[in-house]
Amino acid sequence: MNYIVKPKVFDAIRCWMYSVEWQKRGLPHAHILLWMFDKVRPDHIDSIISAEIPDPETDPELHSVVTTNMIHGPCGTQNPGSPCMQNGNCSKRFPRPFVADTISGIDGYPLYRRRSPDDNGRSIIMKVKGKDMVDNRWIVPYCPLLSKTFSNHCNVEYCNSIKSIKYVNKGSDMAVFGIADPNANDEVMKFQLGRYMSCNEAIWRLFSFAIHERHPTVVHLAVHLENGQRVYFTEANAAQRAERPPATTMTNFFS
Repeated sequence: MNYIVKPKVFDAIRCWMYSVEWQKRGLPHAHILLWMFDKVRPDHIDSIISAEIPDPETDPELHSVVTTNMIHGPCGTQNPGSPCMQNGNCSKRFPRPFVADTISGIDGYPLYRRRSPDDNGRSIIMKVKGKDMVDNRWIVPYCPLLSKTFSNHCNVEYCNSIKSIKYVNKGSDMAVFGIADPNANDEVMKFQLGRYMSCNEAIWRLFSFAIHERHPTVVHLAVHLENGQRVYFTEANAAQRAERPPATTMTNFFS
């Protein structure tokens, strides 16, 4: 967060938030959401986010990071046993279609430029149950600057709809199953059985490391009608409170 916010690598940021989650394998990852002062225009997306294989000649370092960390699968007919496969289809919607130019999407995310091999798009050979050809349809969107800085999997997306924001607050993984007496409803036991916590997450919580942060901090206002705020009084101060009721977070906000 310091690297993204303080040097303003994406220009000035109005506010931000993040949540840390753990997968079943125990490794933590963060979902980060940024609100910019100046809105990113559709014709500027390609300068920040890419969904294509970099040129190995001009930028071999970025090419190595992307081909190692930012390729999905492959799945589908090339690898039907991939974990993302559900009912014969990829749950992550790969492979994505070839697109000559970035197009603003209607589901919260744009359709990033993914040029085909006939349109100067690049491809590589990967060893997935043999040898498979991988092109730009399998690239997870990334920011070249962040990928070269951290040399890891770092998915970056342009969010242009409220539909794409809910993912950052989706909560932890849970699973509840079993056969029980319909009259027995132990909610505490159900929660404990359904809560999966790895040793890494347990240590993170024991040391009180941040799991969710946002800037600026959101304060919930005490919403009420005009002159309808809740007032606490005693016999000694009843007259004074009736004459000058105390301010609330909402009246102070308007003040």
